Amino acid sequence: MRIEPVTLCGRHVALVPLSPEHHDGLVAAASDGELWRLWYTSVATPDGMRADIERRLALQDQGSMLPFTVLDNPHGRIVGMTTYMNIDQAGPRLEIGSTWYARATQRTGLNTEAKLLLLAHAFDHLGCLAVEFRTHVLNHQSRRAIERLGARLDGILRCHQRARNGTIRDSCVYSITTGEWPAVRAHLTWQLEKPR
Repeated sequence: MRIEPVTLCGRHVALVPLSPEHHDGLVAAASDGELWRLWYTSVATPDGMRADIERRLALQDQGSMLPFTVLDNPHGRIVGMTTYMNIDQAGPRLEIGSTWYARATQRTGLNTEAKLLLLAHAFDHLGCLAVEFRTHVLNHQSRRAIERLGARLDGILRCHQRARNGTIRDSCVYSITTGEWPAVRAHLTWQLEKPR
C-alpha cells in the first residue's frame, strides 16, 4: 500500500497536499502566536519554513510521510499543517502528527473536523489497524486535545528524542484502534454537530 496525496474537505476545514507554493501562507499562520517559540513543539521559524516544506516533501517521496496544508474552508486561508507520518505500510498503521494551527483557529471546531477527516481516511480508505498520536509529556494542551478525540494512552517513551533547545523529550504515545473507530467517529461527529 502506497499512500498517495489526497484532498480531504469538510465544512470547517480542507486538508490539501503540502506544496512549496504554500510557503507564505504557512509563515503567516505560524506567525499568529509565534508558534516556533513554544519550546515543546517543532514548528518551523519563518526563515526555516521553506526547508521544513522541502524536508516533508522528501519524506513523502520516500513513502514515510504524507503532509497536508490546513485551510480554513469557508475562507480558503492557510491556518496550519498536519501530517500522516511514520507510515507502516505493512500494518498498515500510521501516526497523525506534526500538527499545528494559527492561534486564531486553536480551540475551534477546525481541529476536531480535521482529525475526523484524517481518521476516516486512515481507517475507511487505507484500512489502518491503528492510528497513533505522539506529543511531548509536558504539552498538556496537546495531550488534552488528543484525549478529547477518544485516543487512549499506550505509554510514555522516556528519553525519546532531543528537542531543539537540547532538552530530552519524553513522548506520550496515544492510539485509536480499528475496533474503537466507530465509537470515536460517532463522538467526533456529535462534537461537530452539537449546538454551541
